[in-house]
Amino acid sequence: MPHSGPPAEKRRMSTYPLLETINDPSDLRRLDRKQLPALAAELRRFIVTSVANTGGHLSSNLGTVELTIALHFVFATPEDRIIWDVGHQTYGHKILTGRRAGMPRLRQKGGIAGFPRREESVYDTFGTAHSSTSISAALGMAVAARQLGKDHRAVAVIGDGAMTAGMAFEALNNVKHSGANVIVVLNDNDMSISENVGALNNYLAKLMSGRFYAATKRTADKILSVAPPMKELAKRFEGHAKGMITPSTLFEEFGLNYTGPVDGHNLDALVETLTNVKRLDGPQFLHVVTRKGQGYAFAEDDPIAYHGPGRFDPGVGIVKPAPAPDTRARPTYTQVFGDWLCDQAKADHRLVGITPAMREGSGMVRFSQEHADRYFDVGIAEQHAVTFAAGLACDGMKPVVAIYSTFLQRAYDQLIHDVALQNLPVVFALDRGGLVGADGPTHHGAFDLSFLRCIPNLTVMAPADEDECRRMLCTGFALDGPSAIRYPRGAGPGVEVSAQLEPLPVGEGVVRREGRRVAILAFGAMLRPALEAGAELGATVANMRFVKPLDQALVLRLATTHELVVTVEENVLAGGAGSAVLESLAAQGVEVPVLQLGLPDHFVEHGDPAQLLADCGLDAPGIARAIRERLSQGNASQRPGMAA
Repeated sequence: MPHSGPPAEKRRMSTYPLLETINDPSDLRRLDRKQLPALAAELRRFIVTSVANTGGHLSSNLGTVELTIALHFVFATPEDRIIWDVGHQTYGHKILTGRRAGMPRLRQKGGIAGFPRREESVYDTFGTAHSSTSISAALGMAVAARQLGKDHRAVAVIGDGAMTAGMAFEALNNVKHSGANVIVVLNDNDMSISENVGALNNYLAKLMSGRFYAATKRTADKILSVAPPMKELAKRFEGHAKGMITPSTLFEEFGLNYTGPVDGHNLDALVETLTNVKRLDGPQFLHVVTRKGQGYAFAEDDPIAYHGPGRFDPGVGIVKPAPAPDTRARPTYTQVFGDWLCDQAKADHRLVGITPAMREGSGMVRFSQEHADRYFDVGIAEQHAVTFAAGLACDGMKPVVAIYSTFLQRAYDQLIHDVALQNLPVVFALDRGGLVGADGPTHHGAFDLSFLRCIPNLTVMAPADEDECRRMLCTGFALDGPSAIRYPRGAGPGVEVSAQLEPLPVGEGVVRREGRRVAILAFGAMLRPALEAGAELGATVANMRFVKPLDQALVLRLATTHELVVTVEENVLAGGAGSAVLESLAAQGVEVPVLQLGLPDHFVEHGDPAQLLADCGLDAPGIARAIRERLSQGNASQRPGMAA
């Protein structure tokens, strides 16, 4: 008997009468199918209201409302595994799997994460936030189920943007050989964060146009109109219809049975098709067409702006705050980079800008408009982006790769072997260095100083303010070898940015405050809290600027004239800038107590960036407190995590 929910009187009083009856997918599966469109409408309204109050990812979540409902309605989750690629689109999934009450604290300290996390729910079967991992994970789960004799299905939900990454095709290449019951659902909305680019995007467009679309649509309609058994029907269509009236698809060449395209906002079509696909053995590929921002006009009109908005009024939409009178708005580091890129491009025709599908996030919109012939969006393909840059540099161009710190990790081999080993002049503009806040541990730039510093030929810089960022970009561009400029998210301290293109002397730090007893060596954005702590303690404070090459002369001078050297960095301690100082002192035969302050040896959770830094002891009070404690202990004792 279909579950009809609460009494009619209570439903009339509730804003979300159906949604409030869903505490897990088993409640959803008790609904009558005719109730699902009403549930979708409520879920969509709930998502808009929630994100308006907390900020977060919106367009992608609105586009997958019906798909999320259909997946949990058809599949026996959590025994059947659903793996969401990236995870930008999982708010509906979280709401339907018992976390509706947690949405007011979404992405806040102590609240639920903005991405799937295994420790958060049994329904989050695989932790994600970087793209293109879902097919590999789903294939592993499907093979595990077969090996263990379980009749589970593994479903990978991957966007057309994430399909551009090489890892997705590495997994597809292995699917046929595995023979496992894996289902790949392509959520095709013609976008990643920016508009999609490249041959795959064009191919998917062709699948939905002309005679091929019409023929496939007729096949899909016929499948939906015929009752089970579907296995024989599918074989009949595979043997006749596909071979006679449609060309073989790319995905069938990989060994997957292709079905689609299906309207991703038609719940009847989704439920019927998913039910039929679930019955089939072997690898399946379902092509679902959705629209980012579906059902919320503002997001439909501008899905890029509503990809990850802050708080807003749902009835008004995003409104940019007017600057306060008589105040100068501080540019973000991202804006500083974008302006420099355009200015440097005017000065040097060899400059080319490269982004792996992050035009807006990396500040390249203006450059893409003013220098379209030198702008290259390679899609979500970080490895290709780096080696593409290497090829450009080999033949006389000066590539600038704009990439988030956390995403450069995906191209580490290419950075070492294709760029650094060949000593090619590629500039890496690393946005989001340090703690980024609400996106959490998958997006924190916590490791770059460590994994960059160990690479030969690479110059590594960390600006302390906006003008220094511009000058470091000029410095890297002027070098004959590779360089990385690592800067944080958001606005700087408010230093005026020069219009000139003036590089800095390579490997030179500067003393910003003279003091006694304690010398604080600050790297990058840590200069500001270090100066505050230094003023309180009467300490010397140096802006080191360069992590590699390190200003060894400055390190030596400060170490031999102070009782305690303190290094401060927004990076993990292991192998970071503080380690570089210790290595320098050891090489120069200097023995002096050294206190290293940086990010802890665990993954820092999501939350407000200022609060996270305070929790890590990297705000001014935390720095001062750690120095006082160390001085009170004397030179002989050490605390865990500190070096002397």
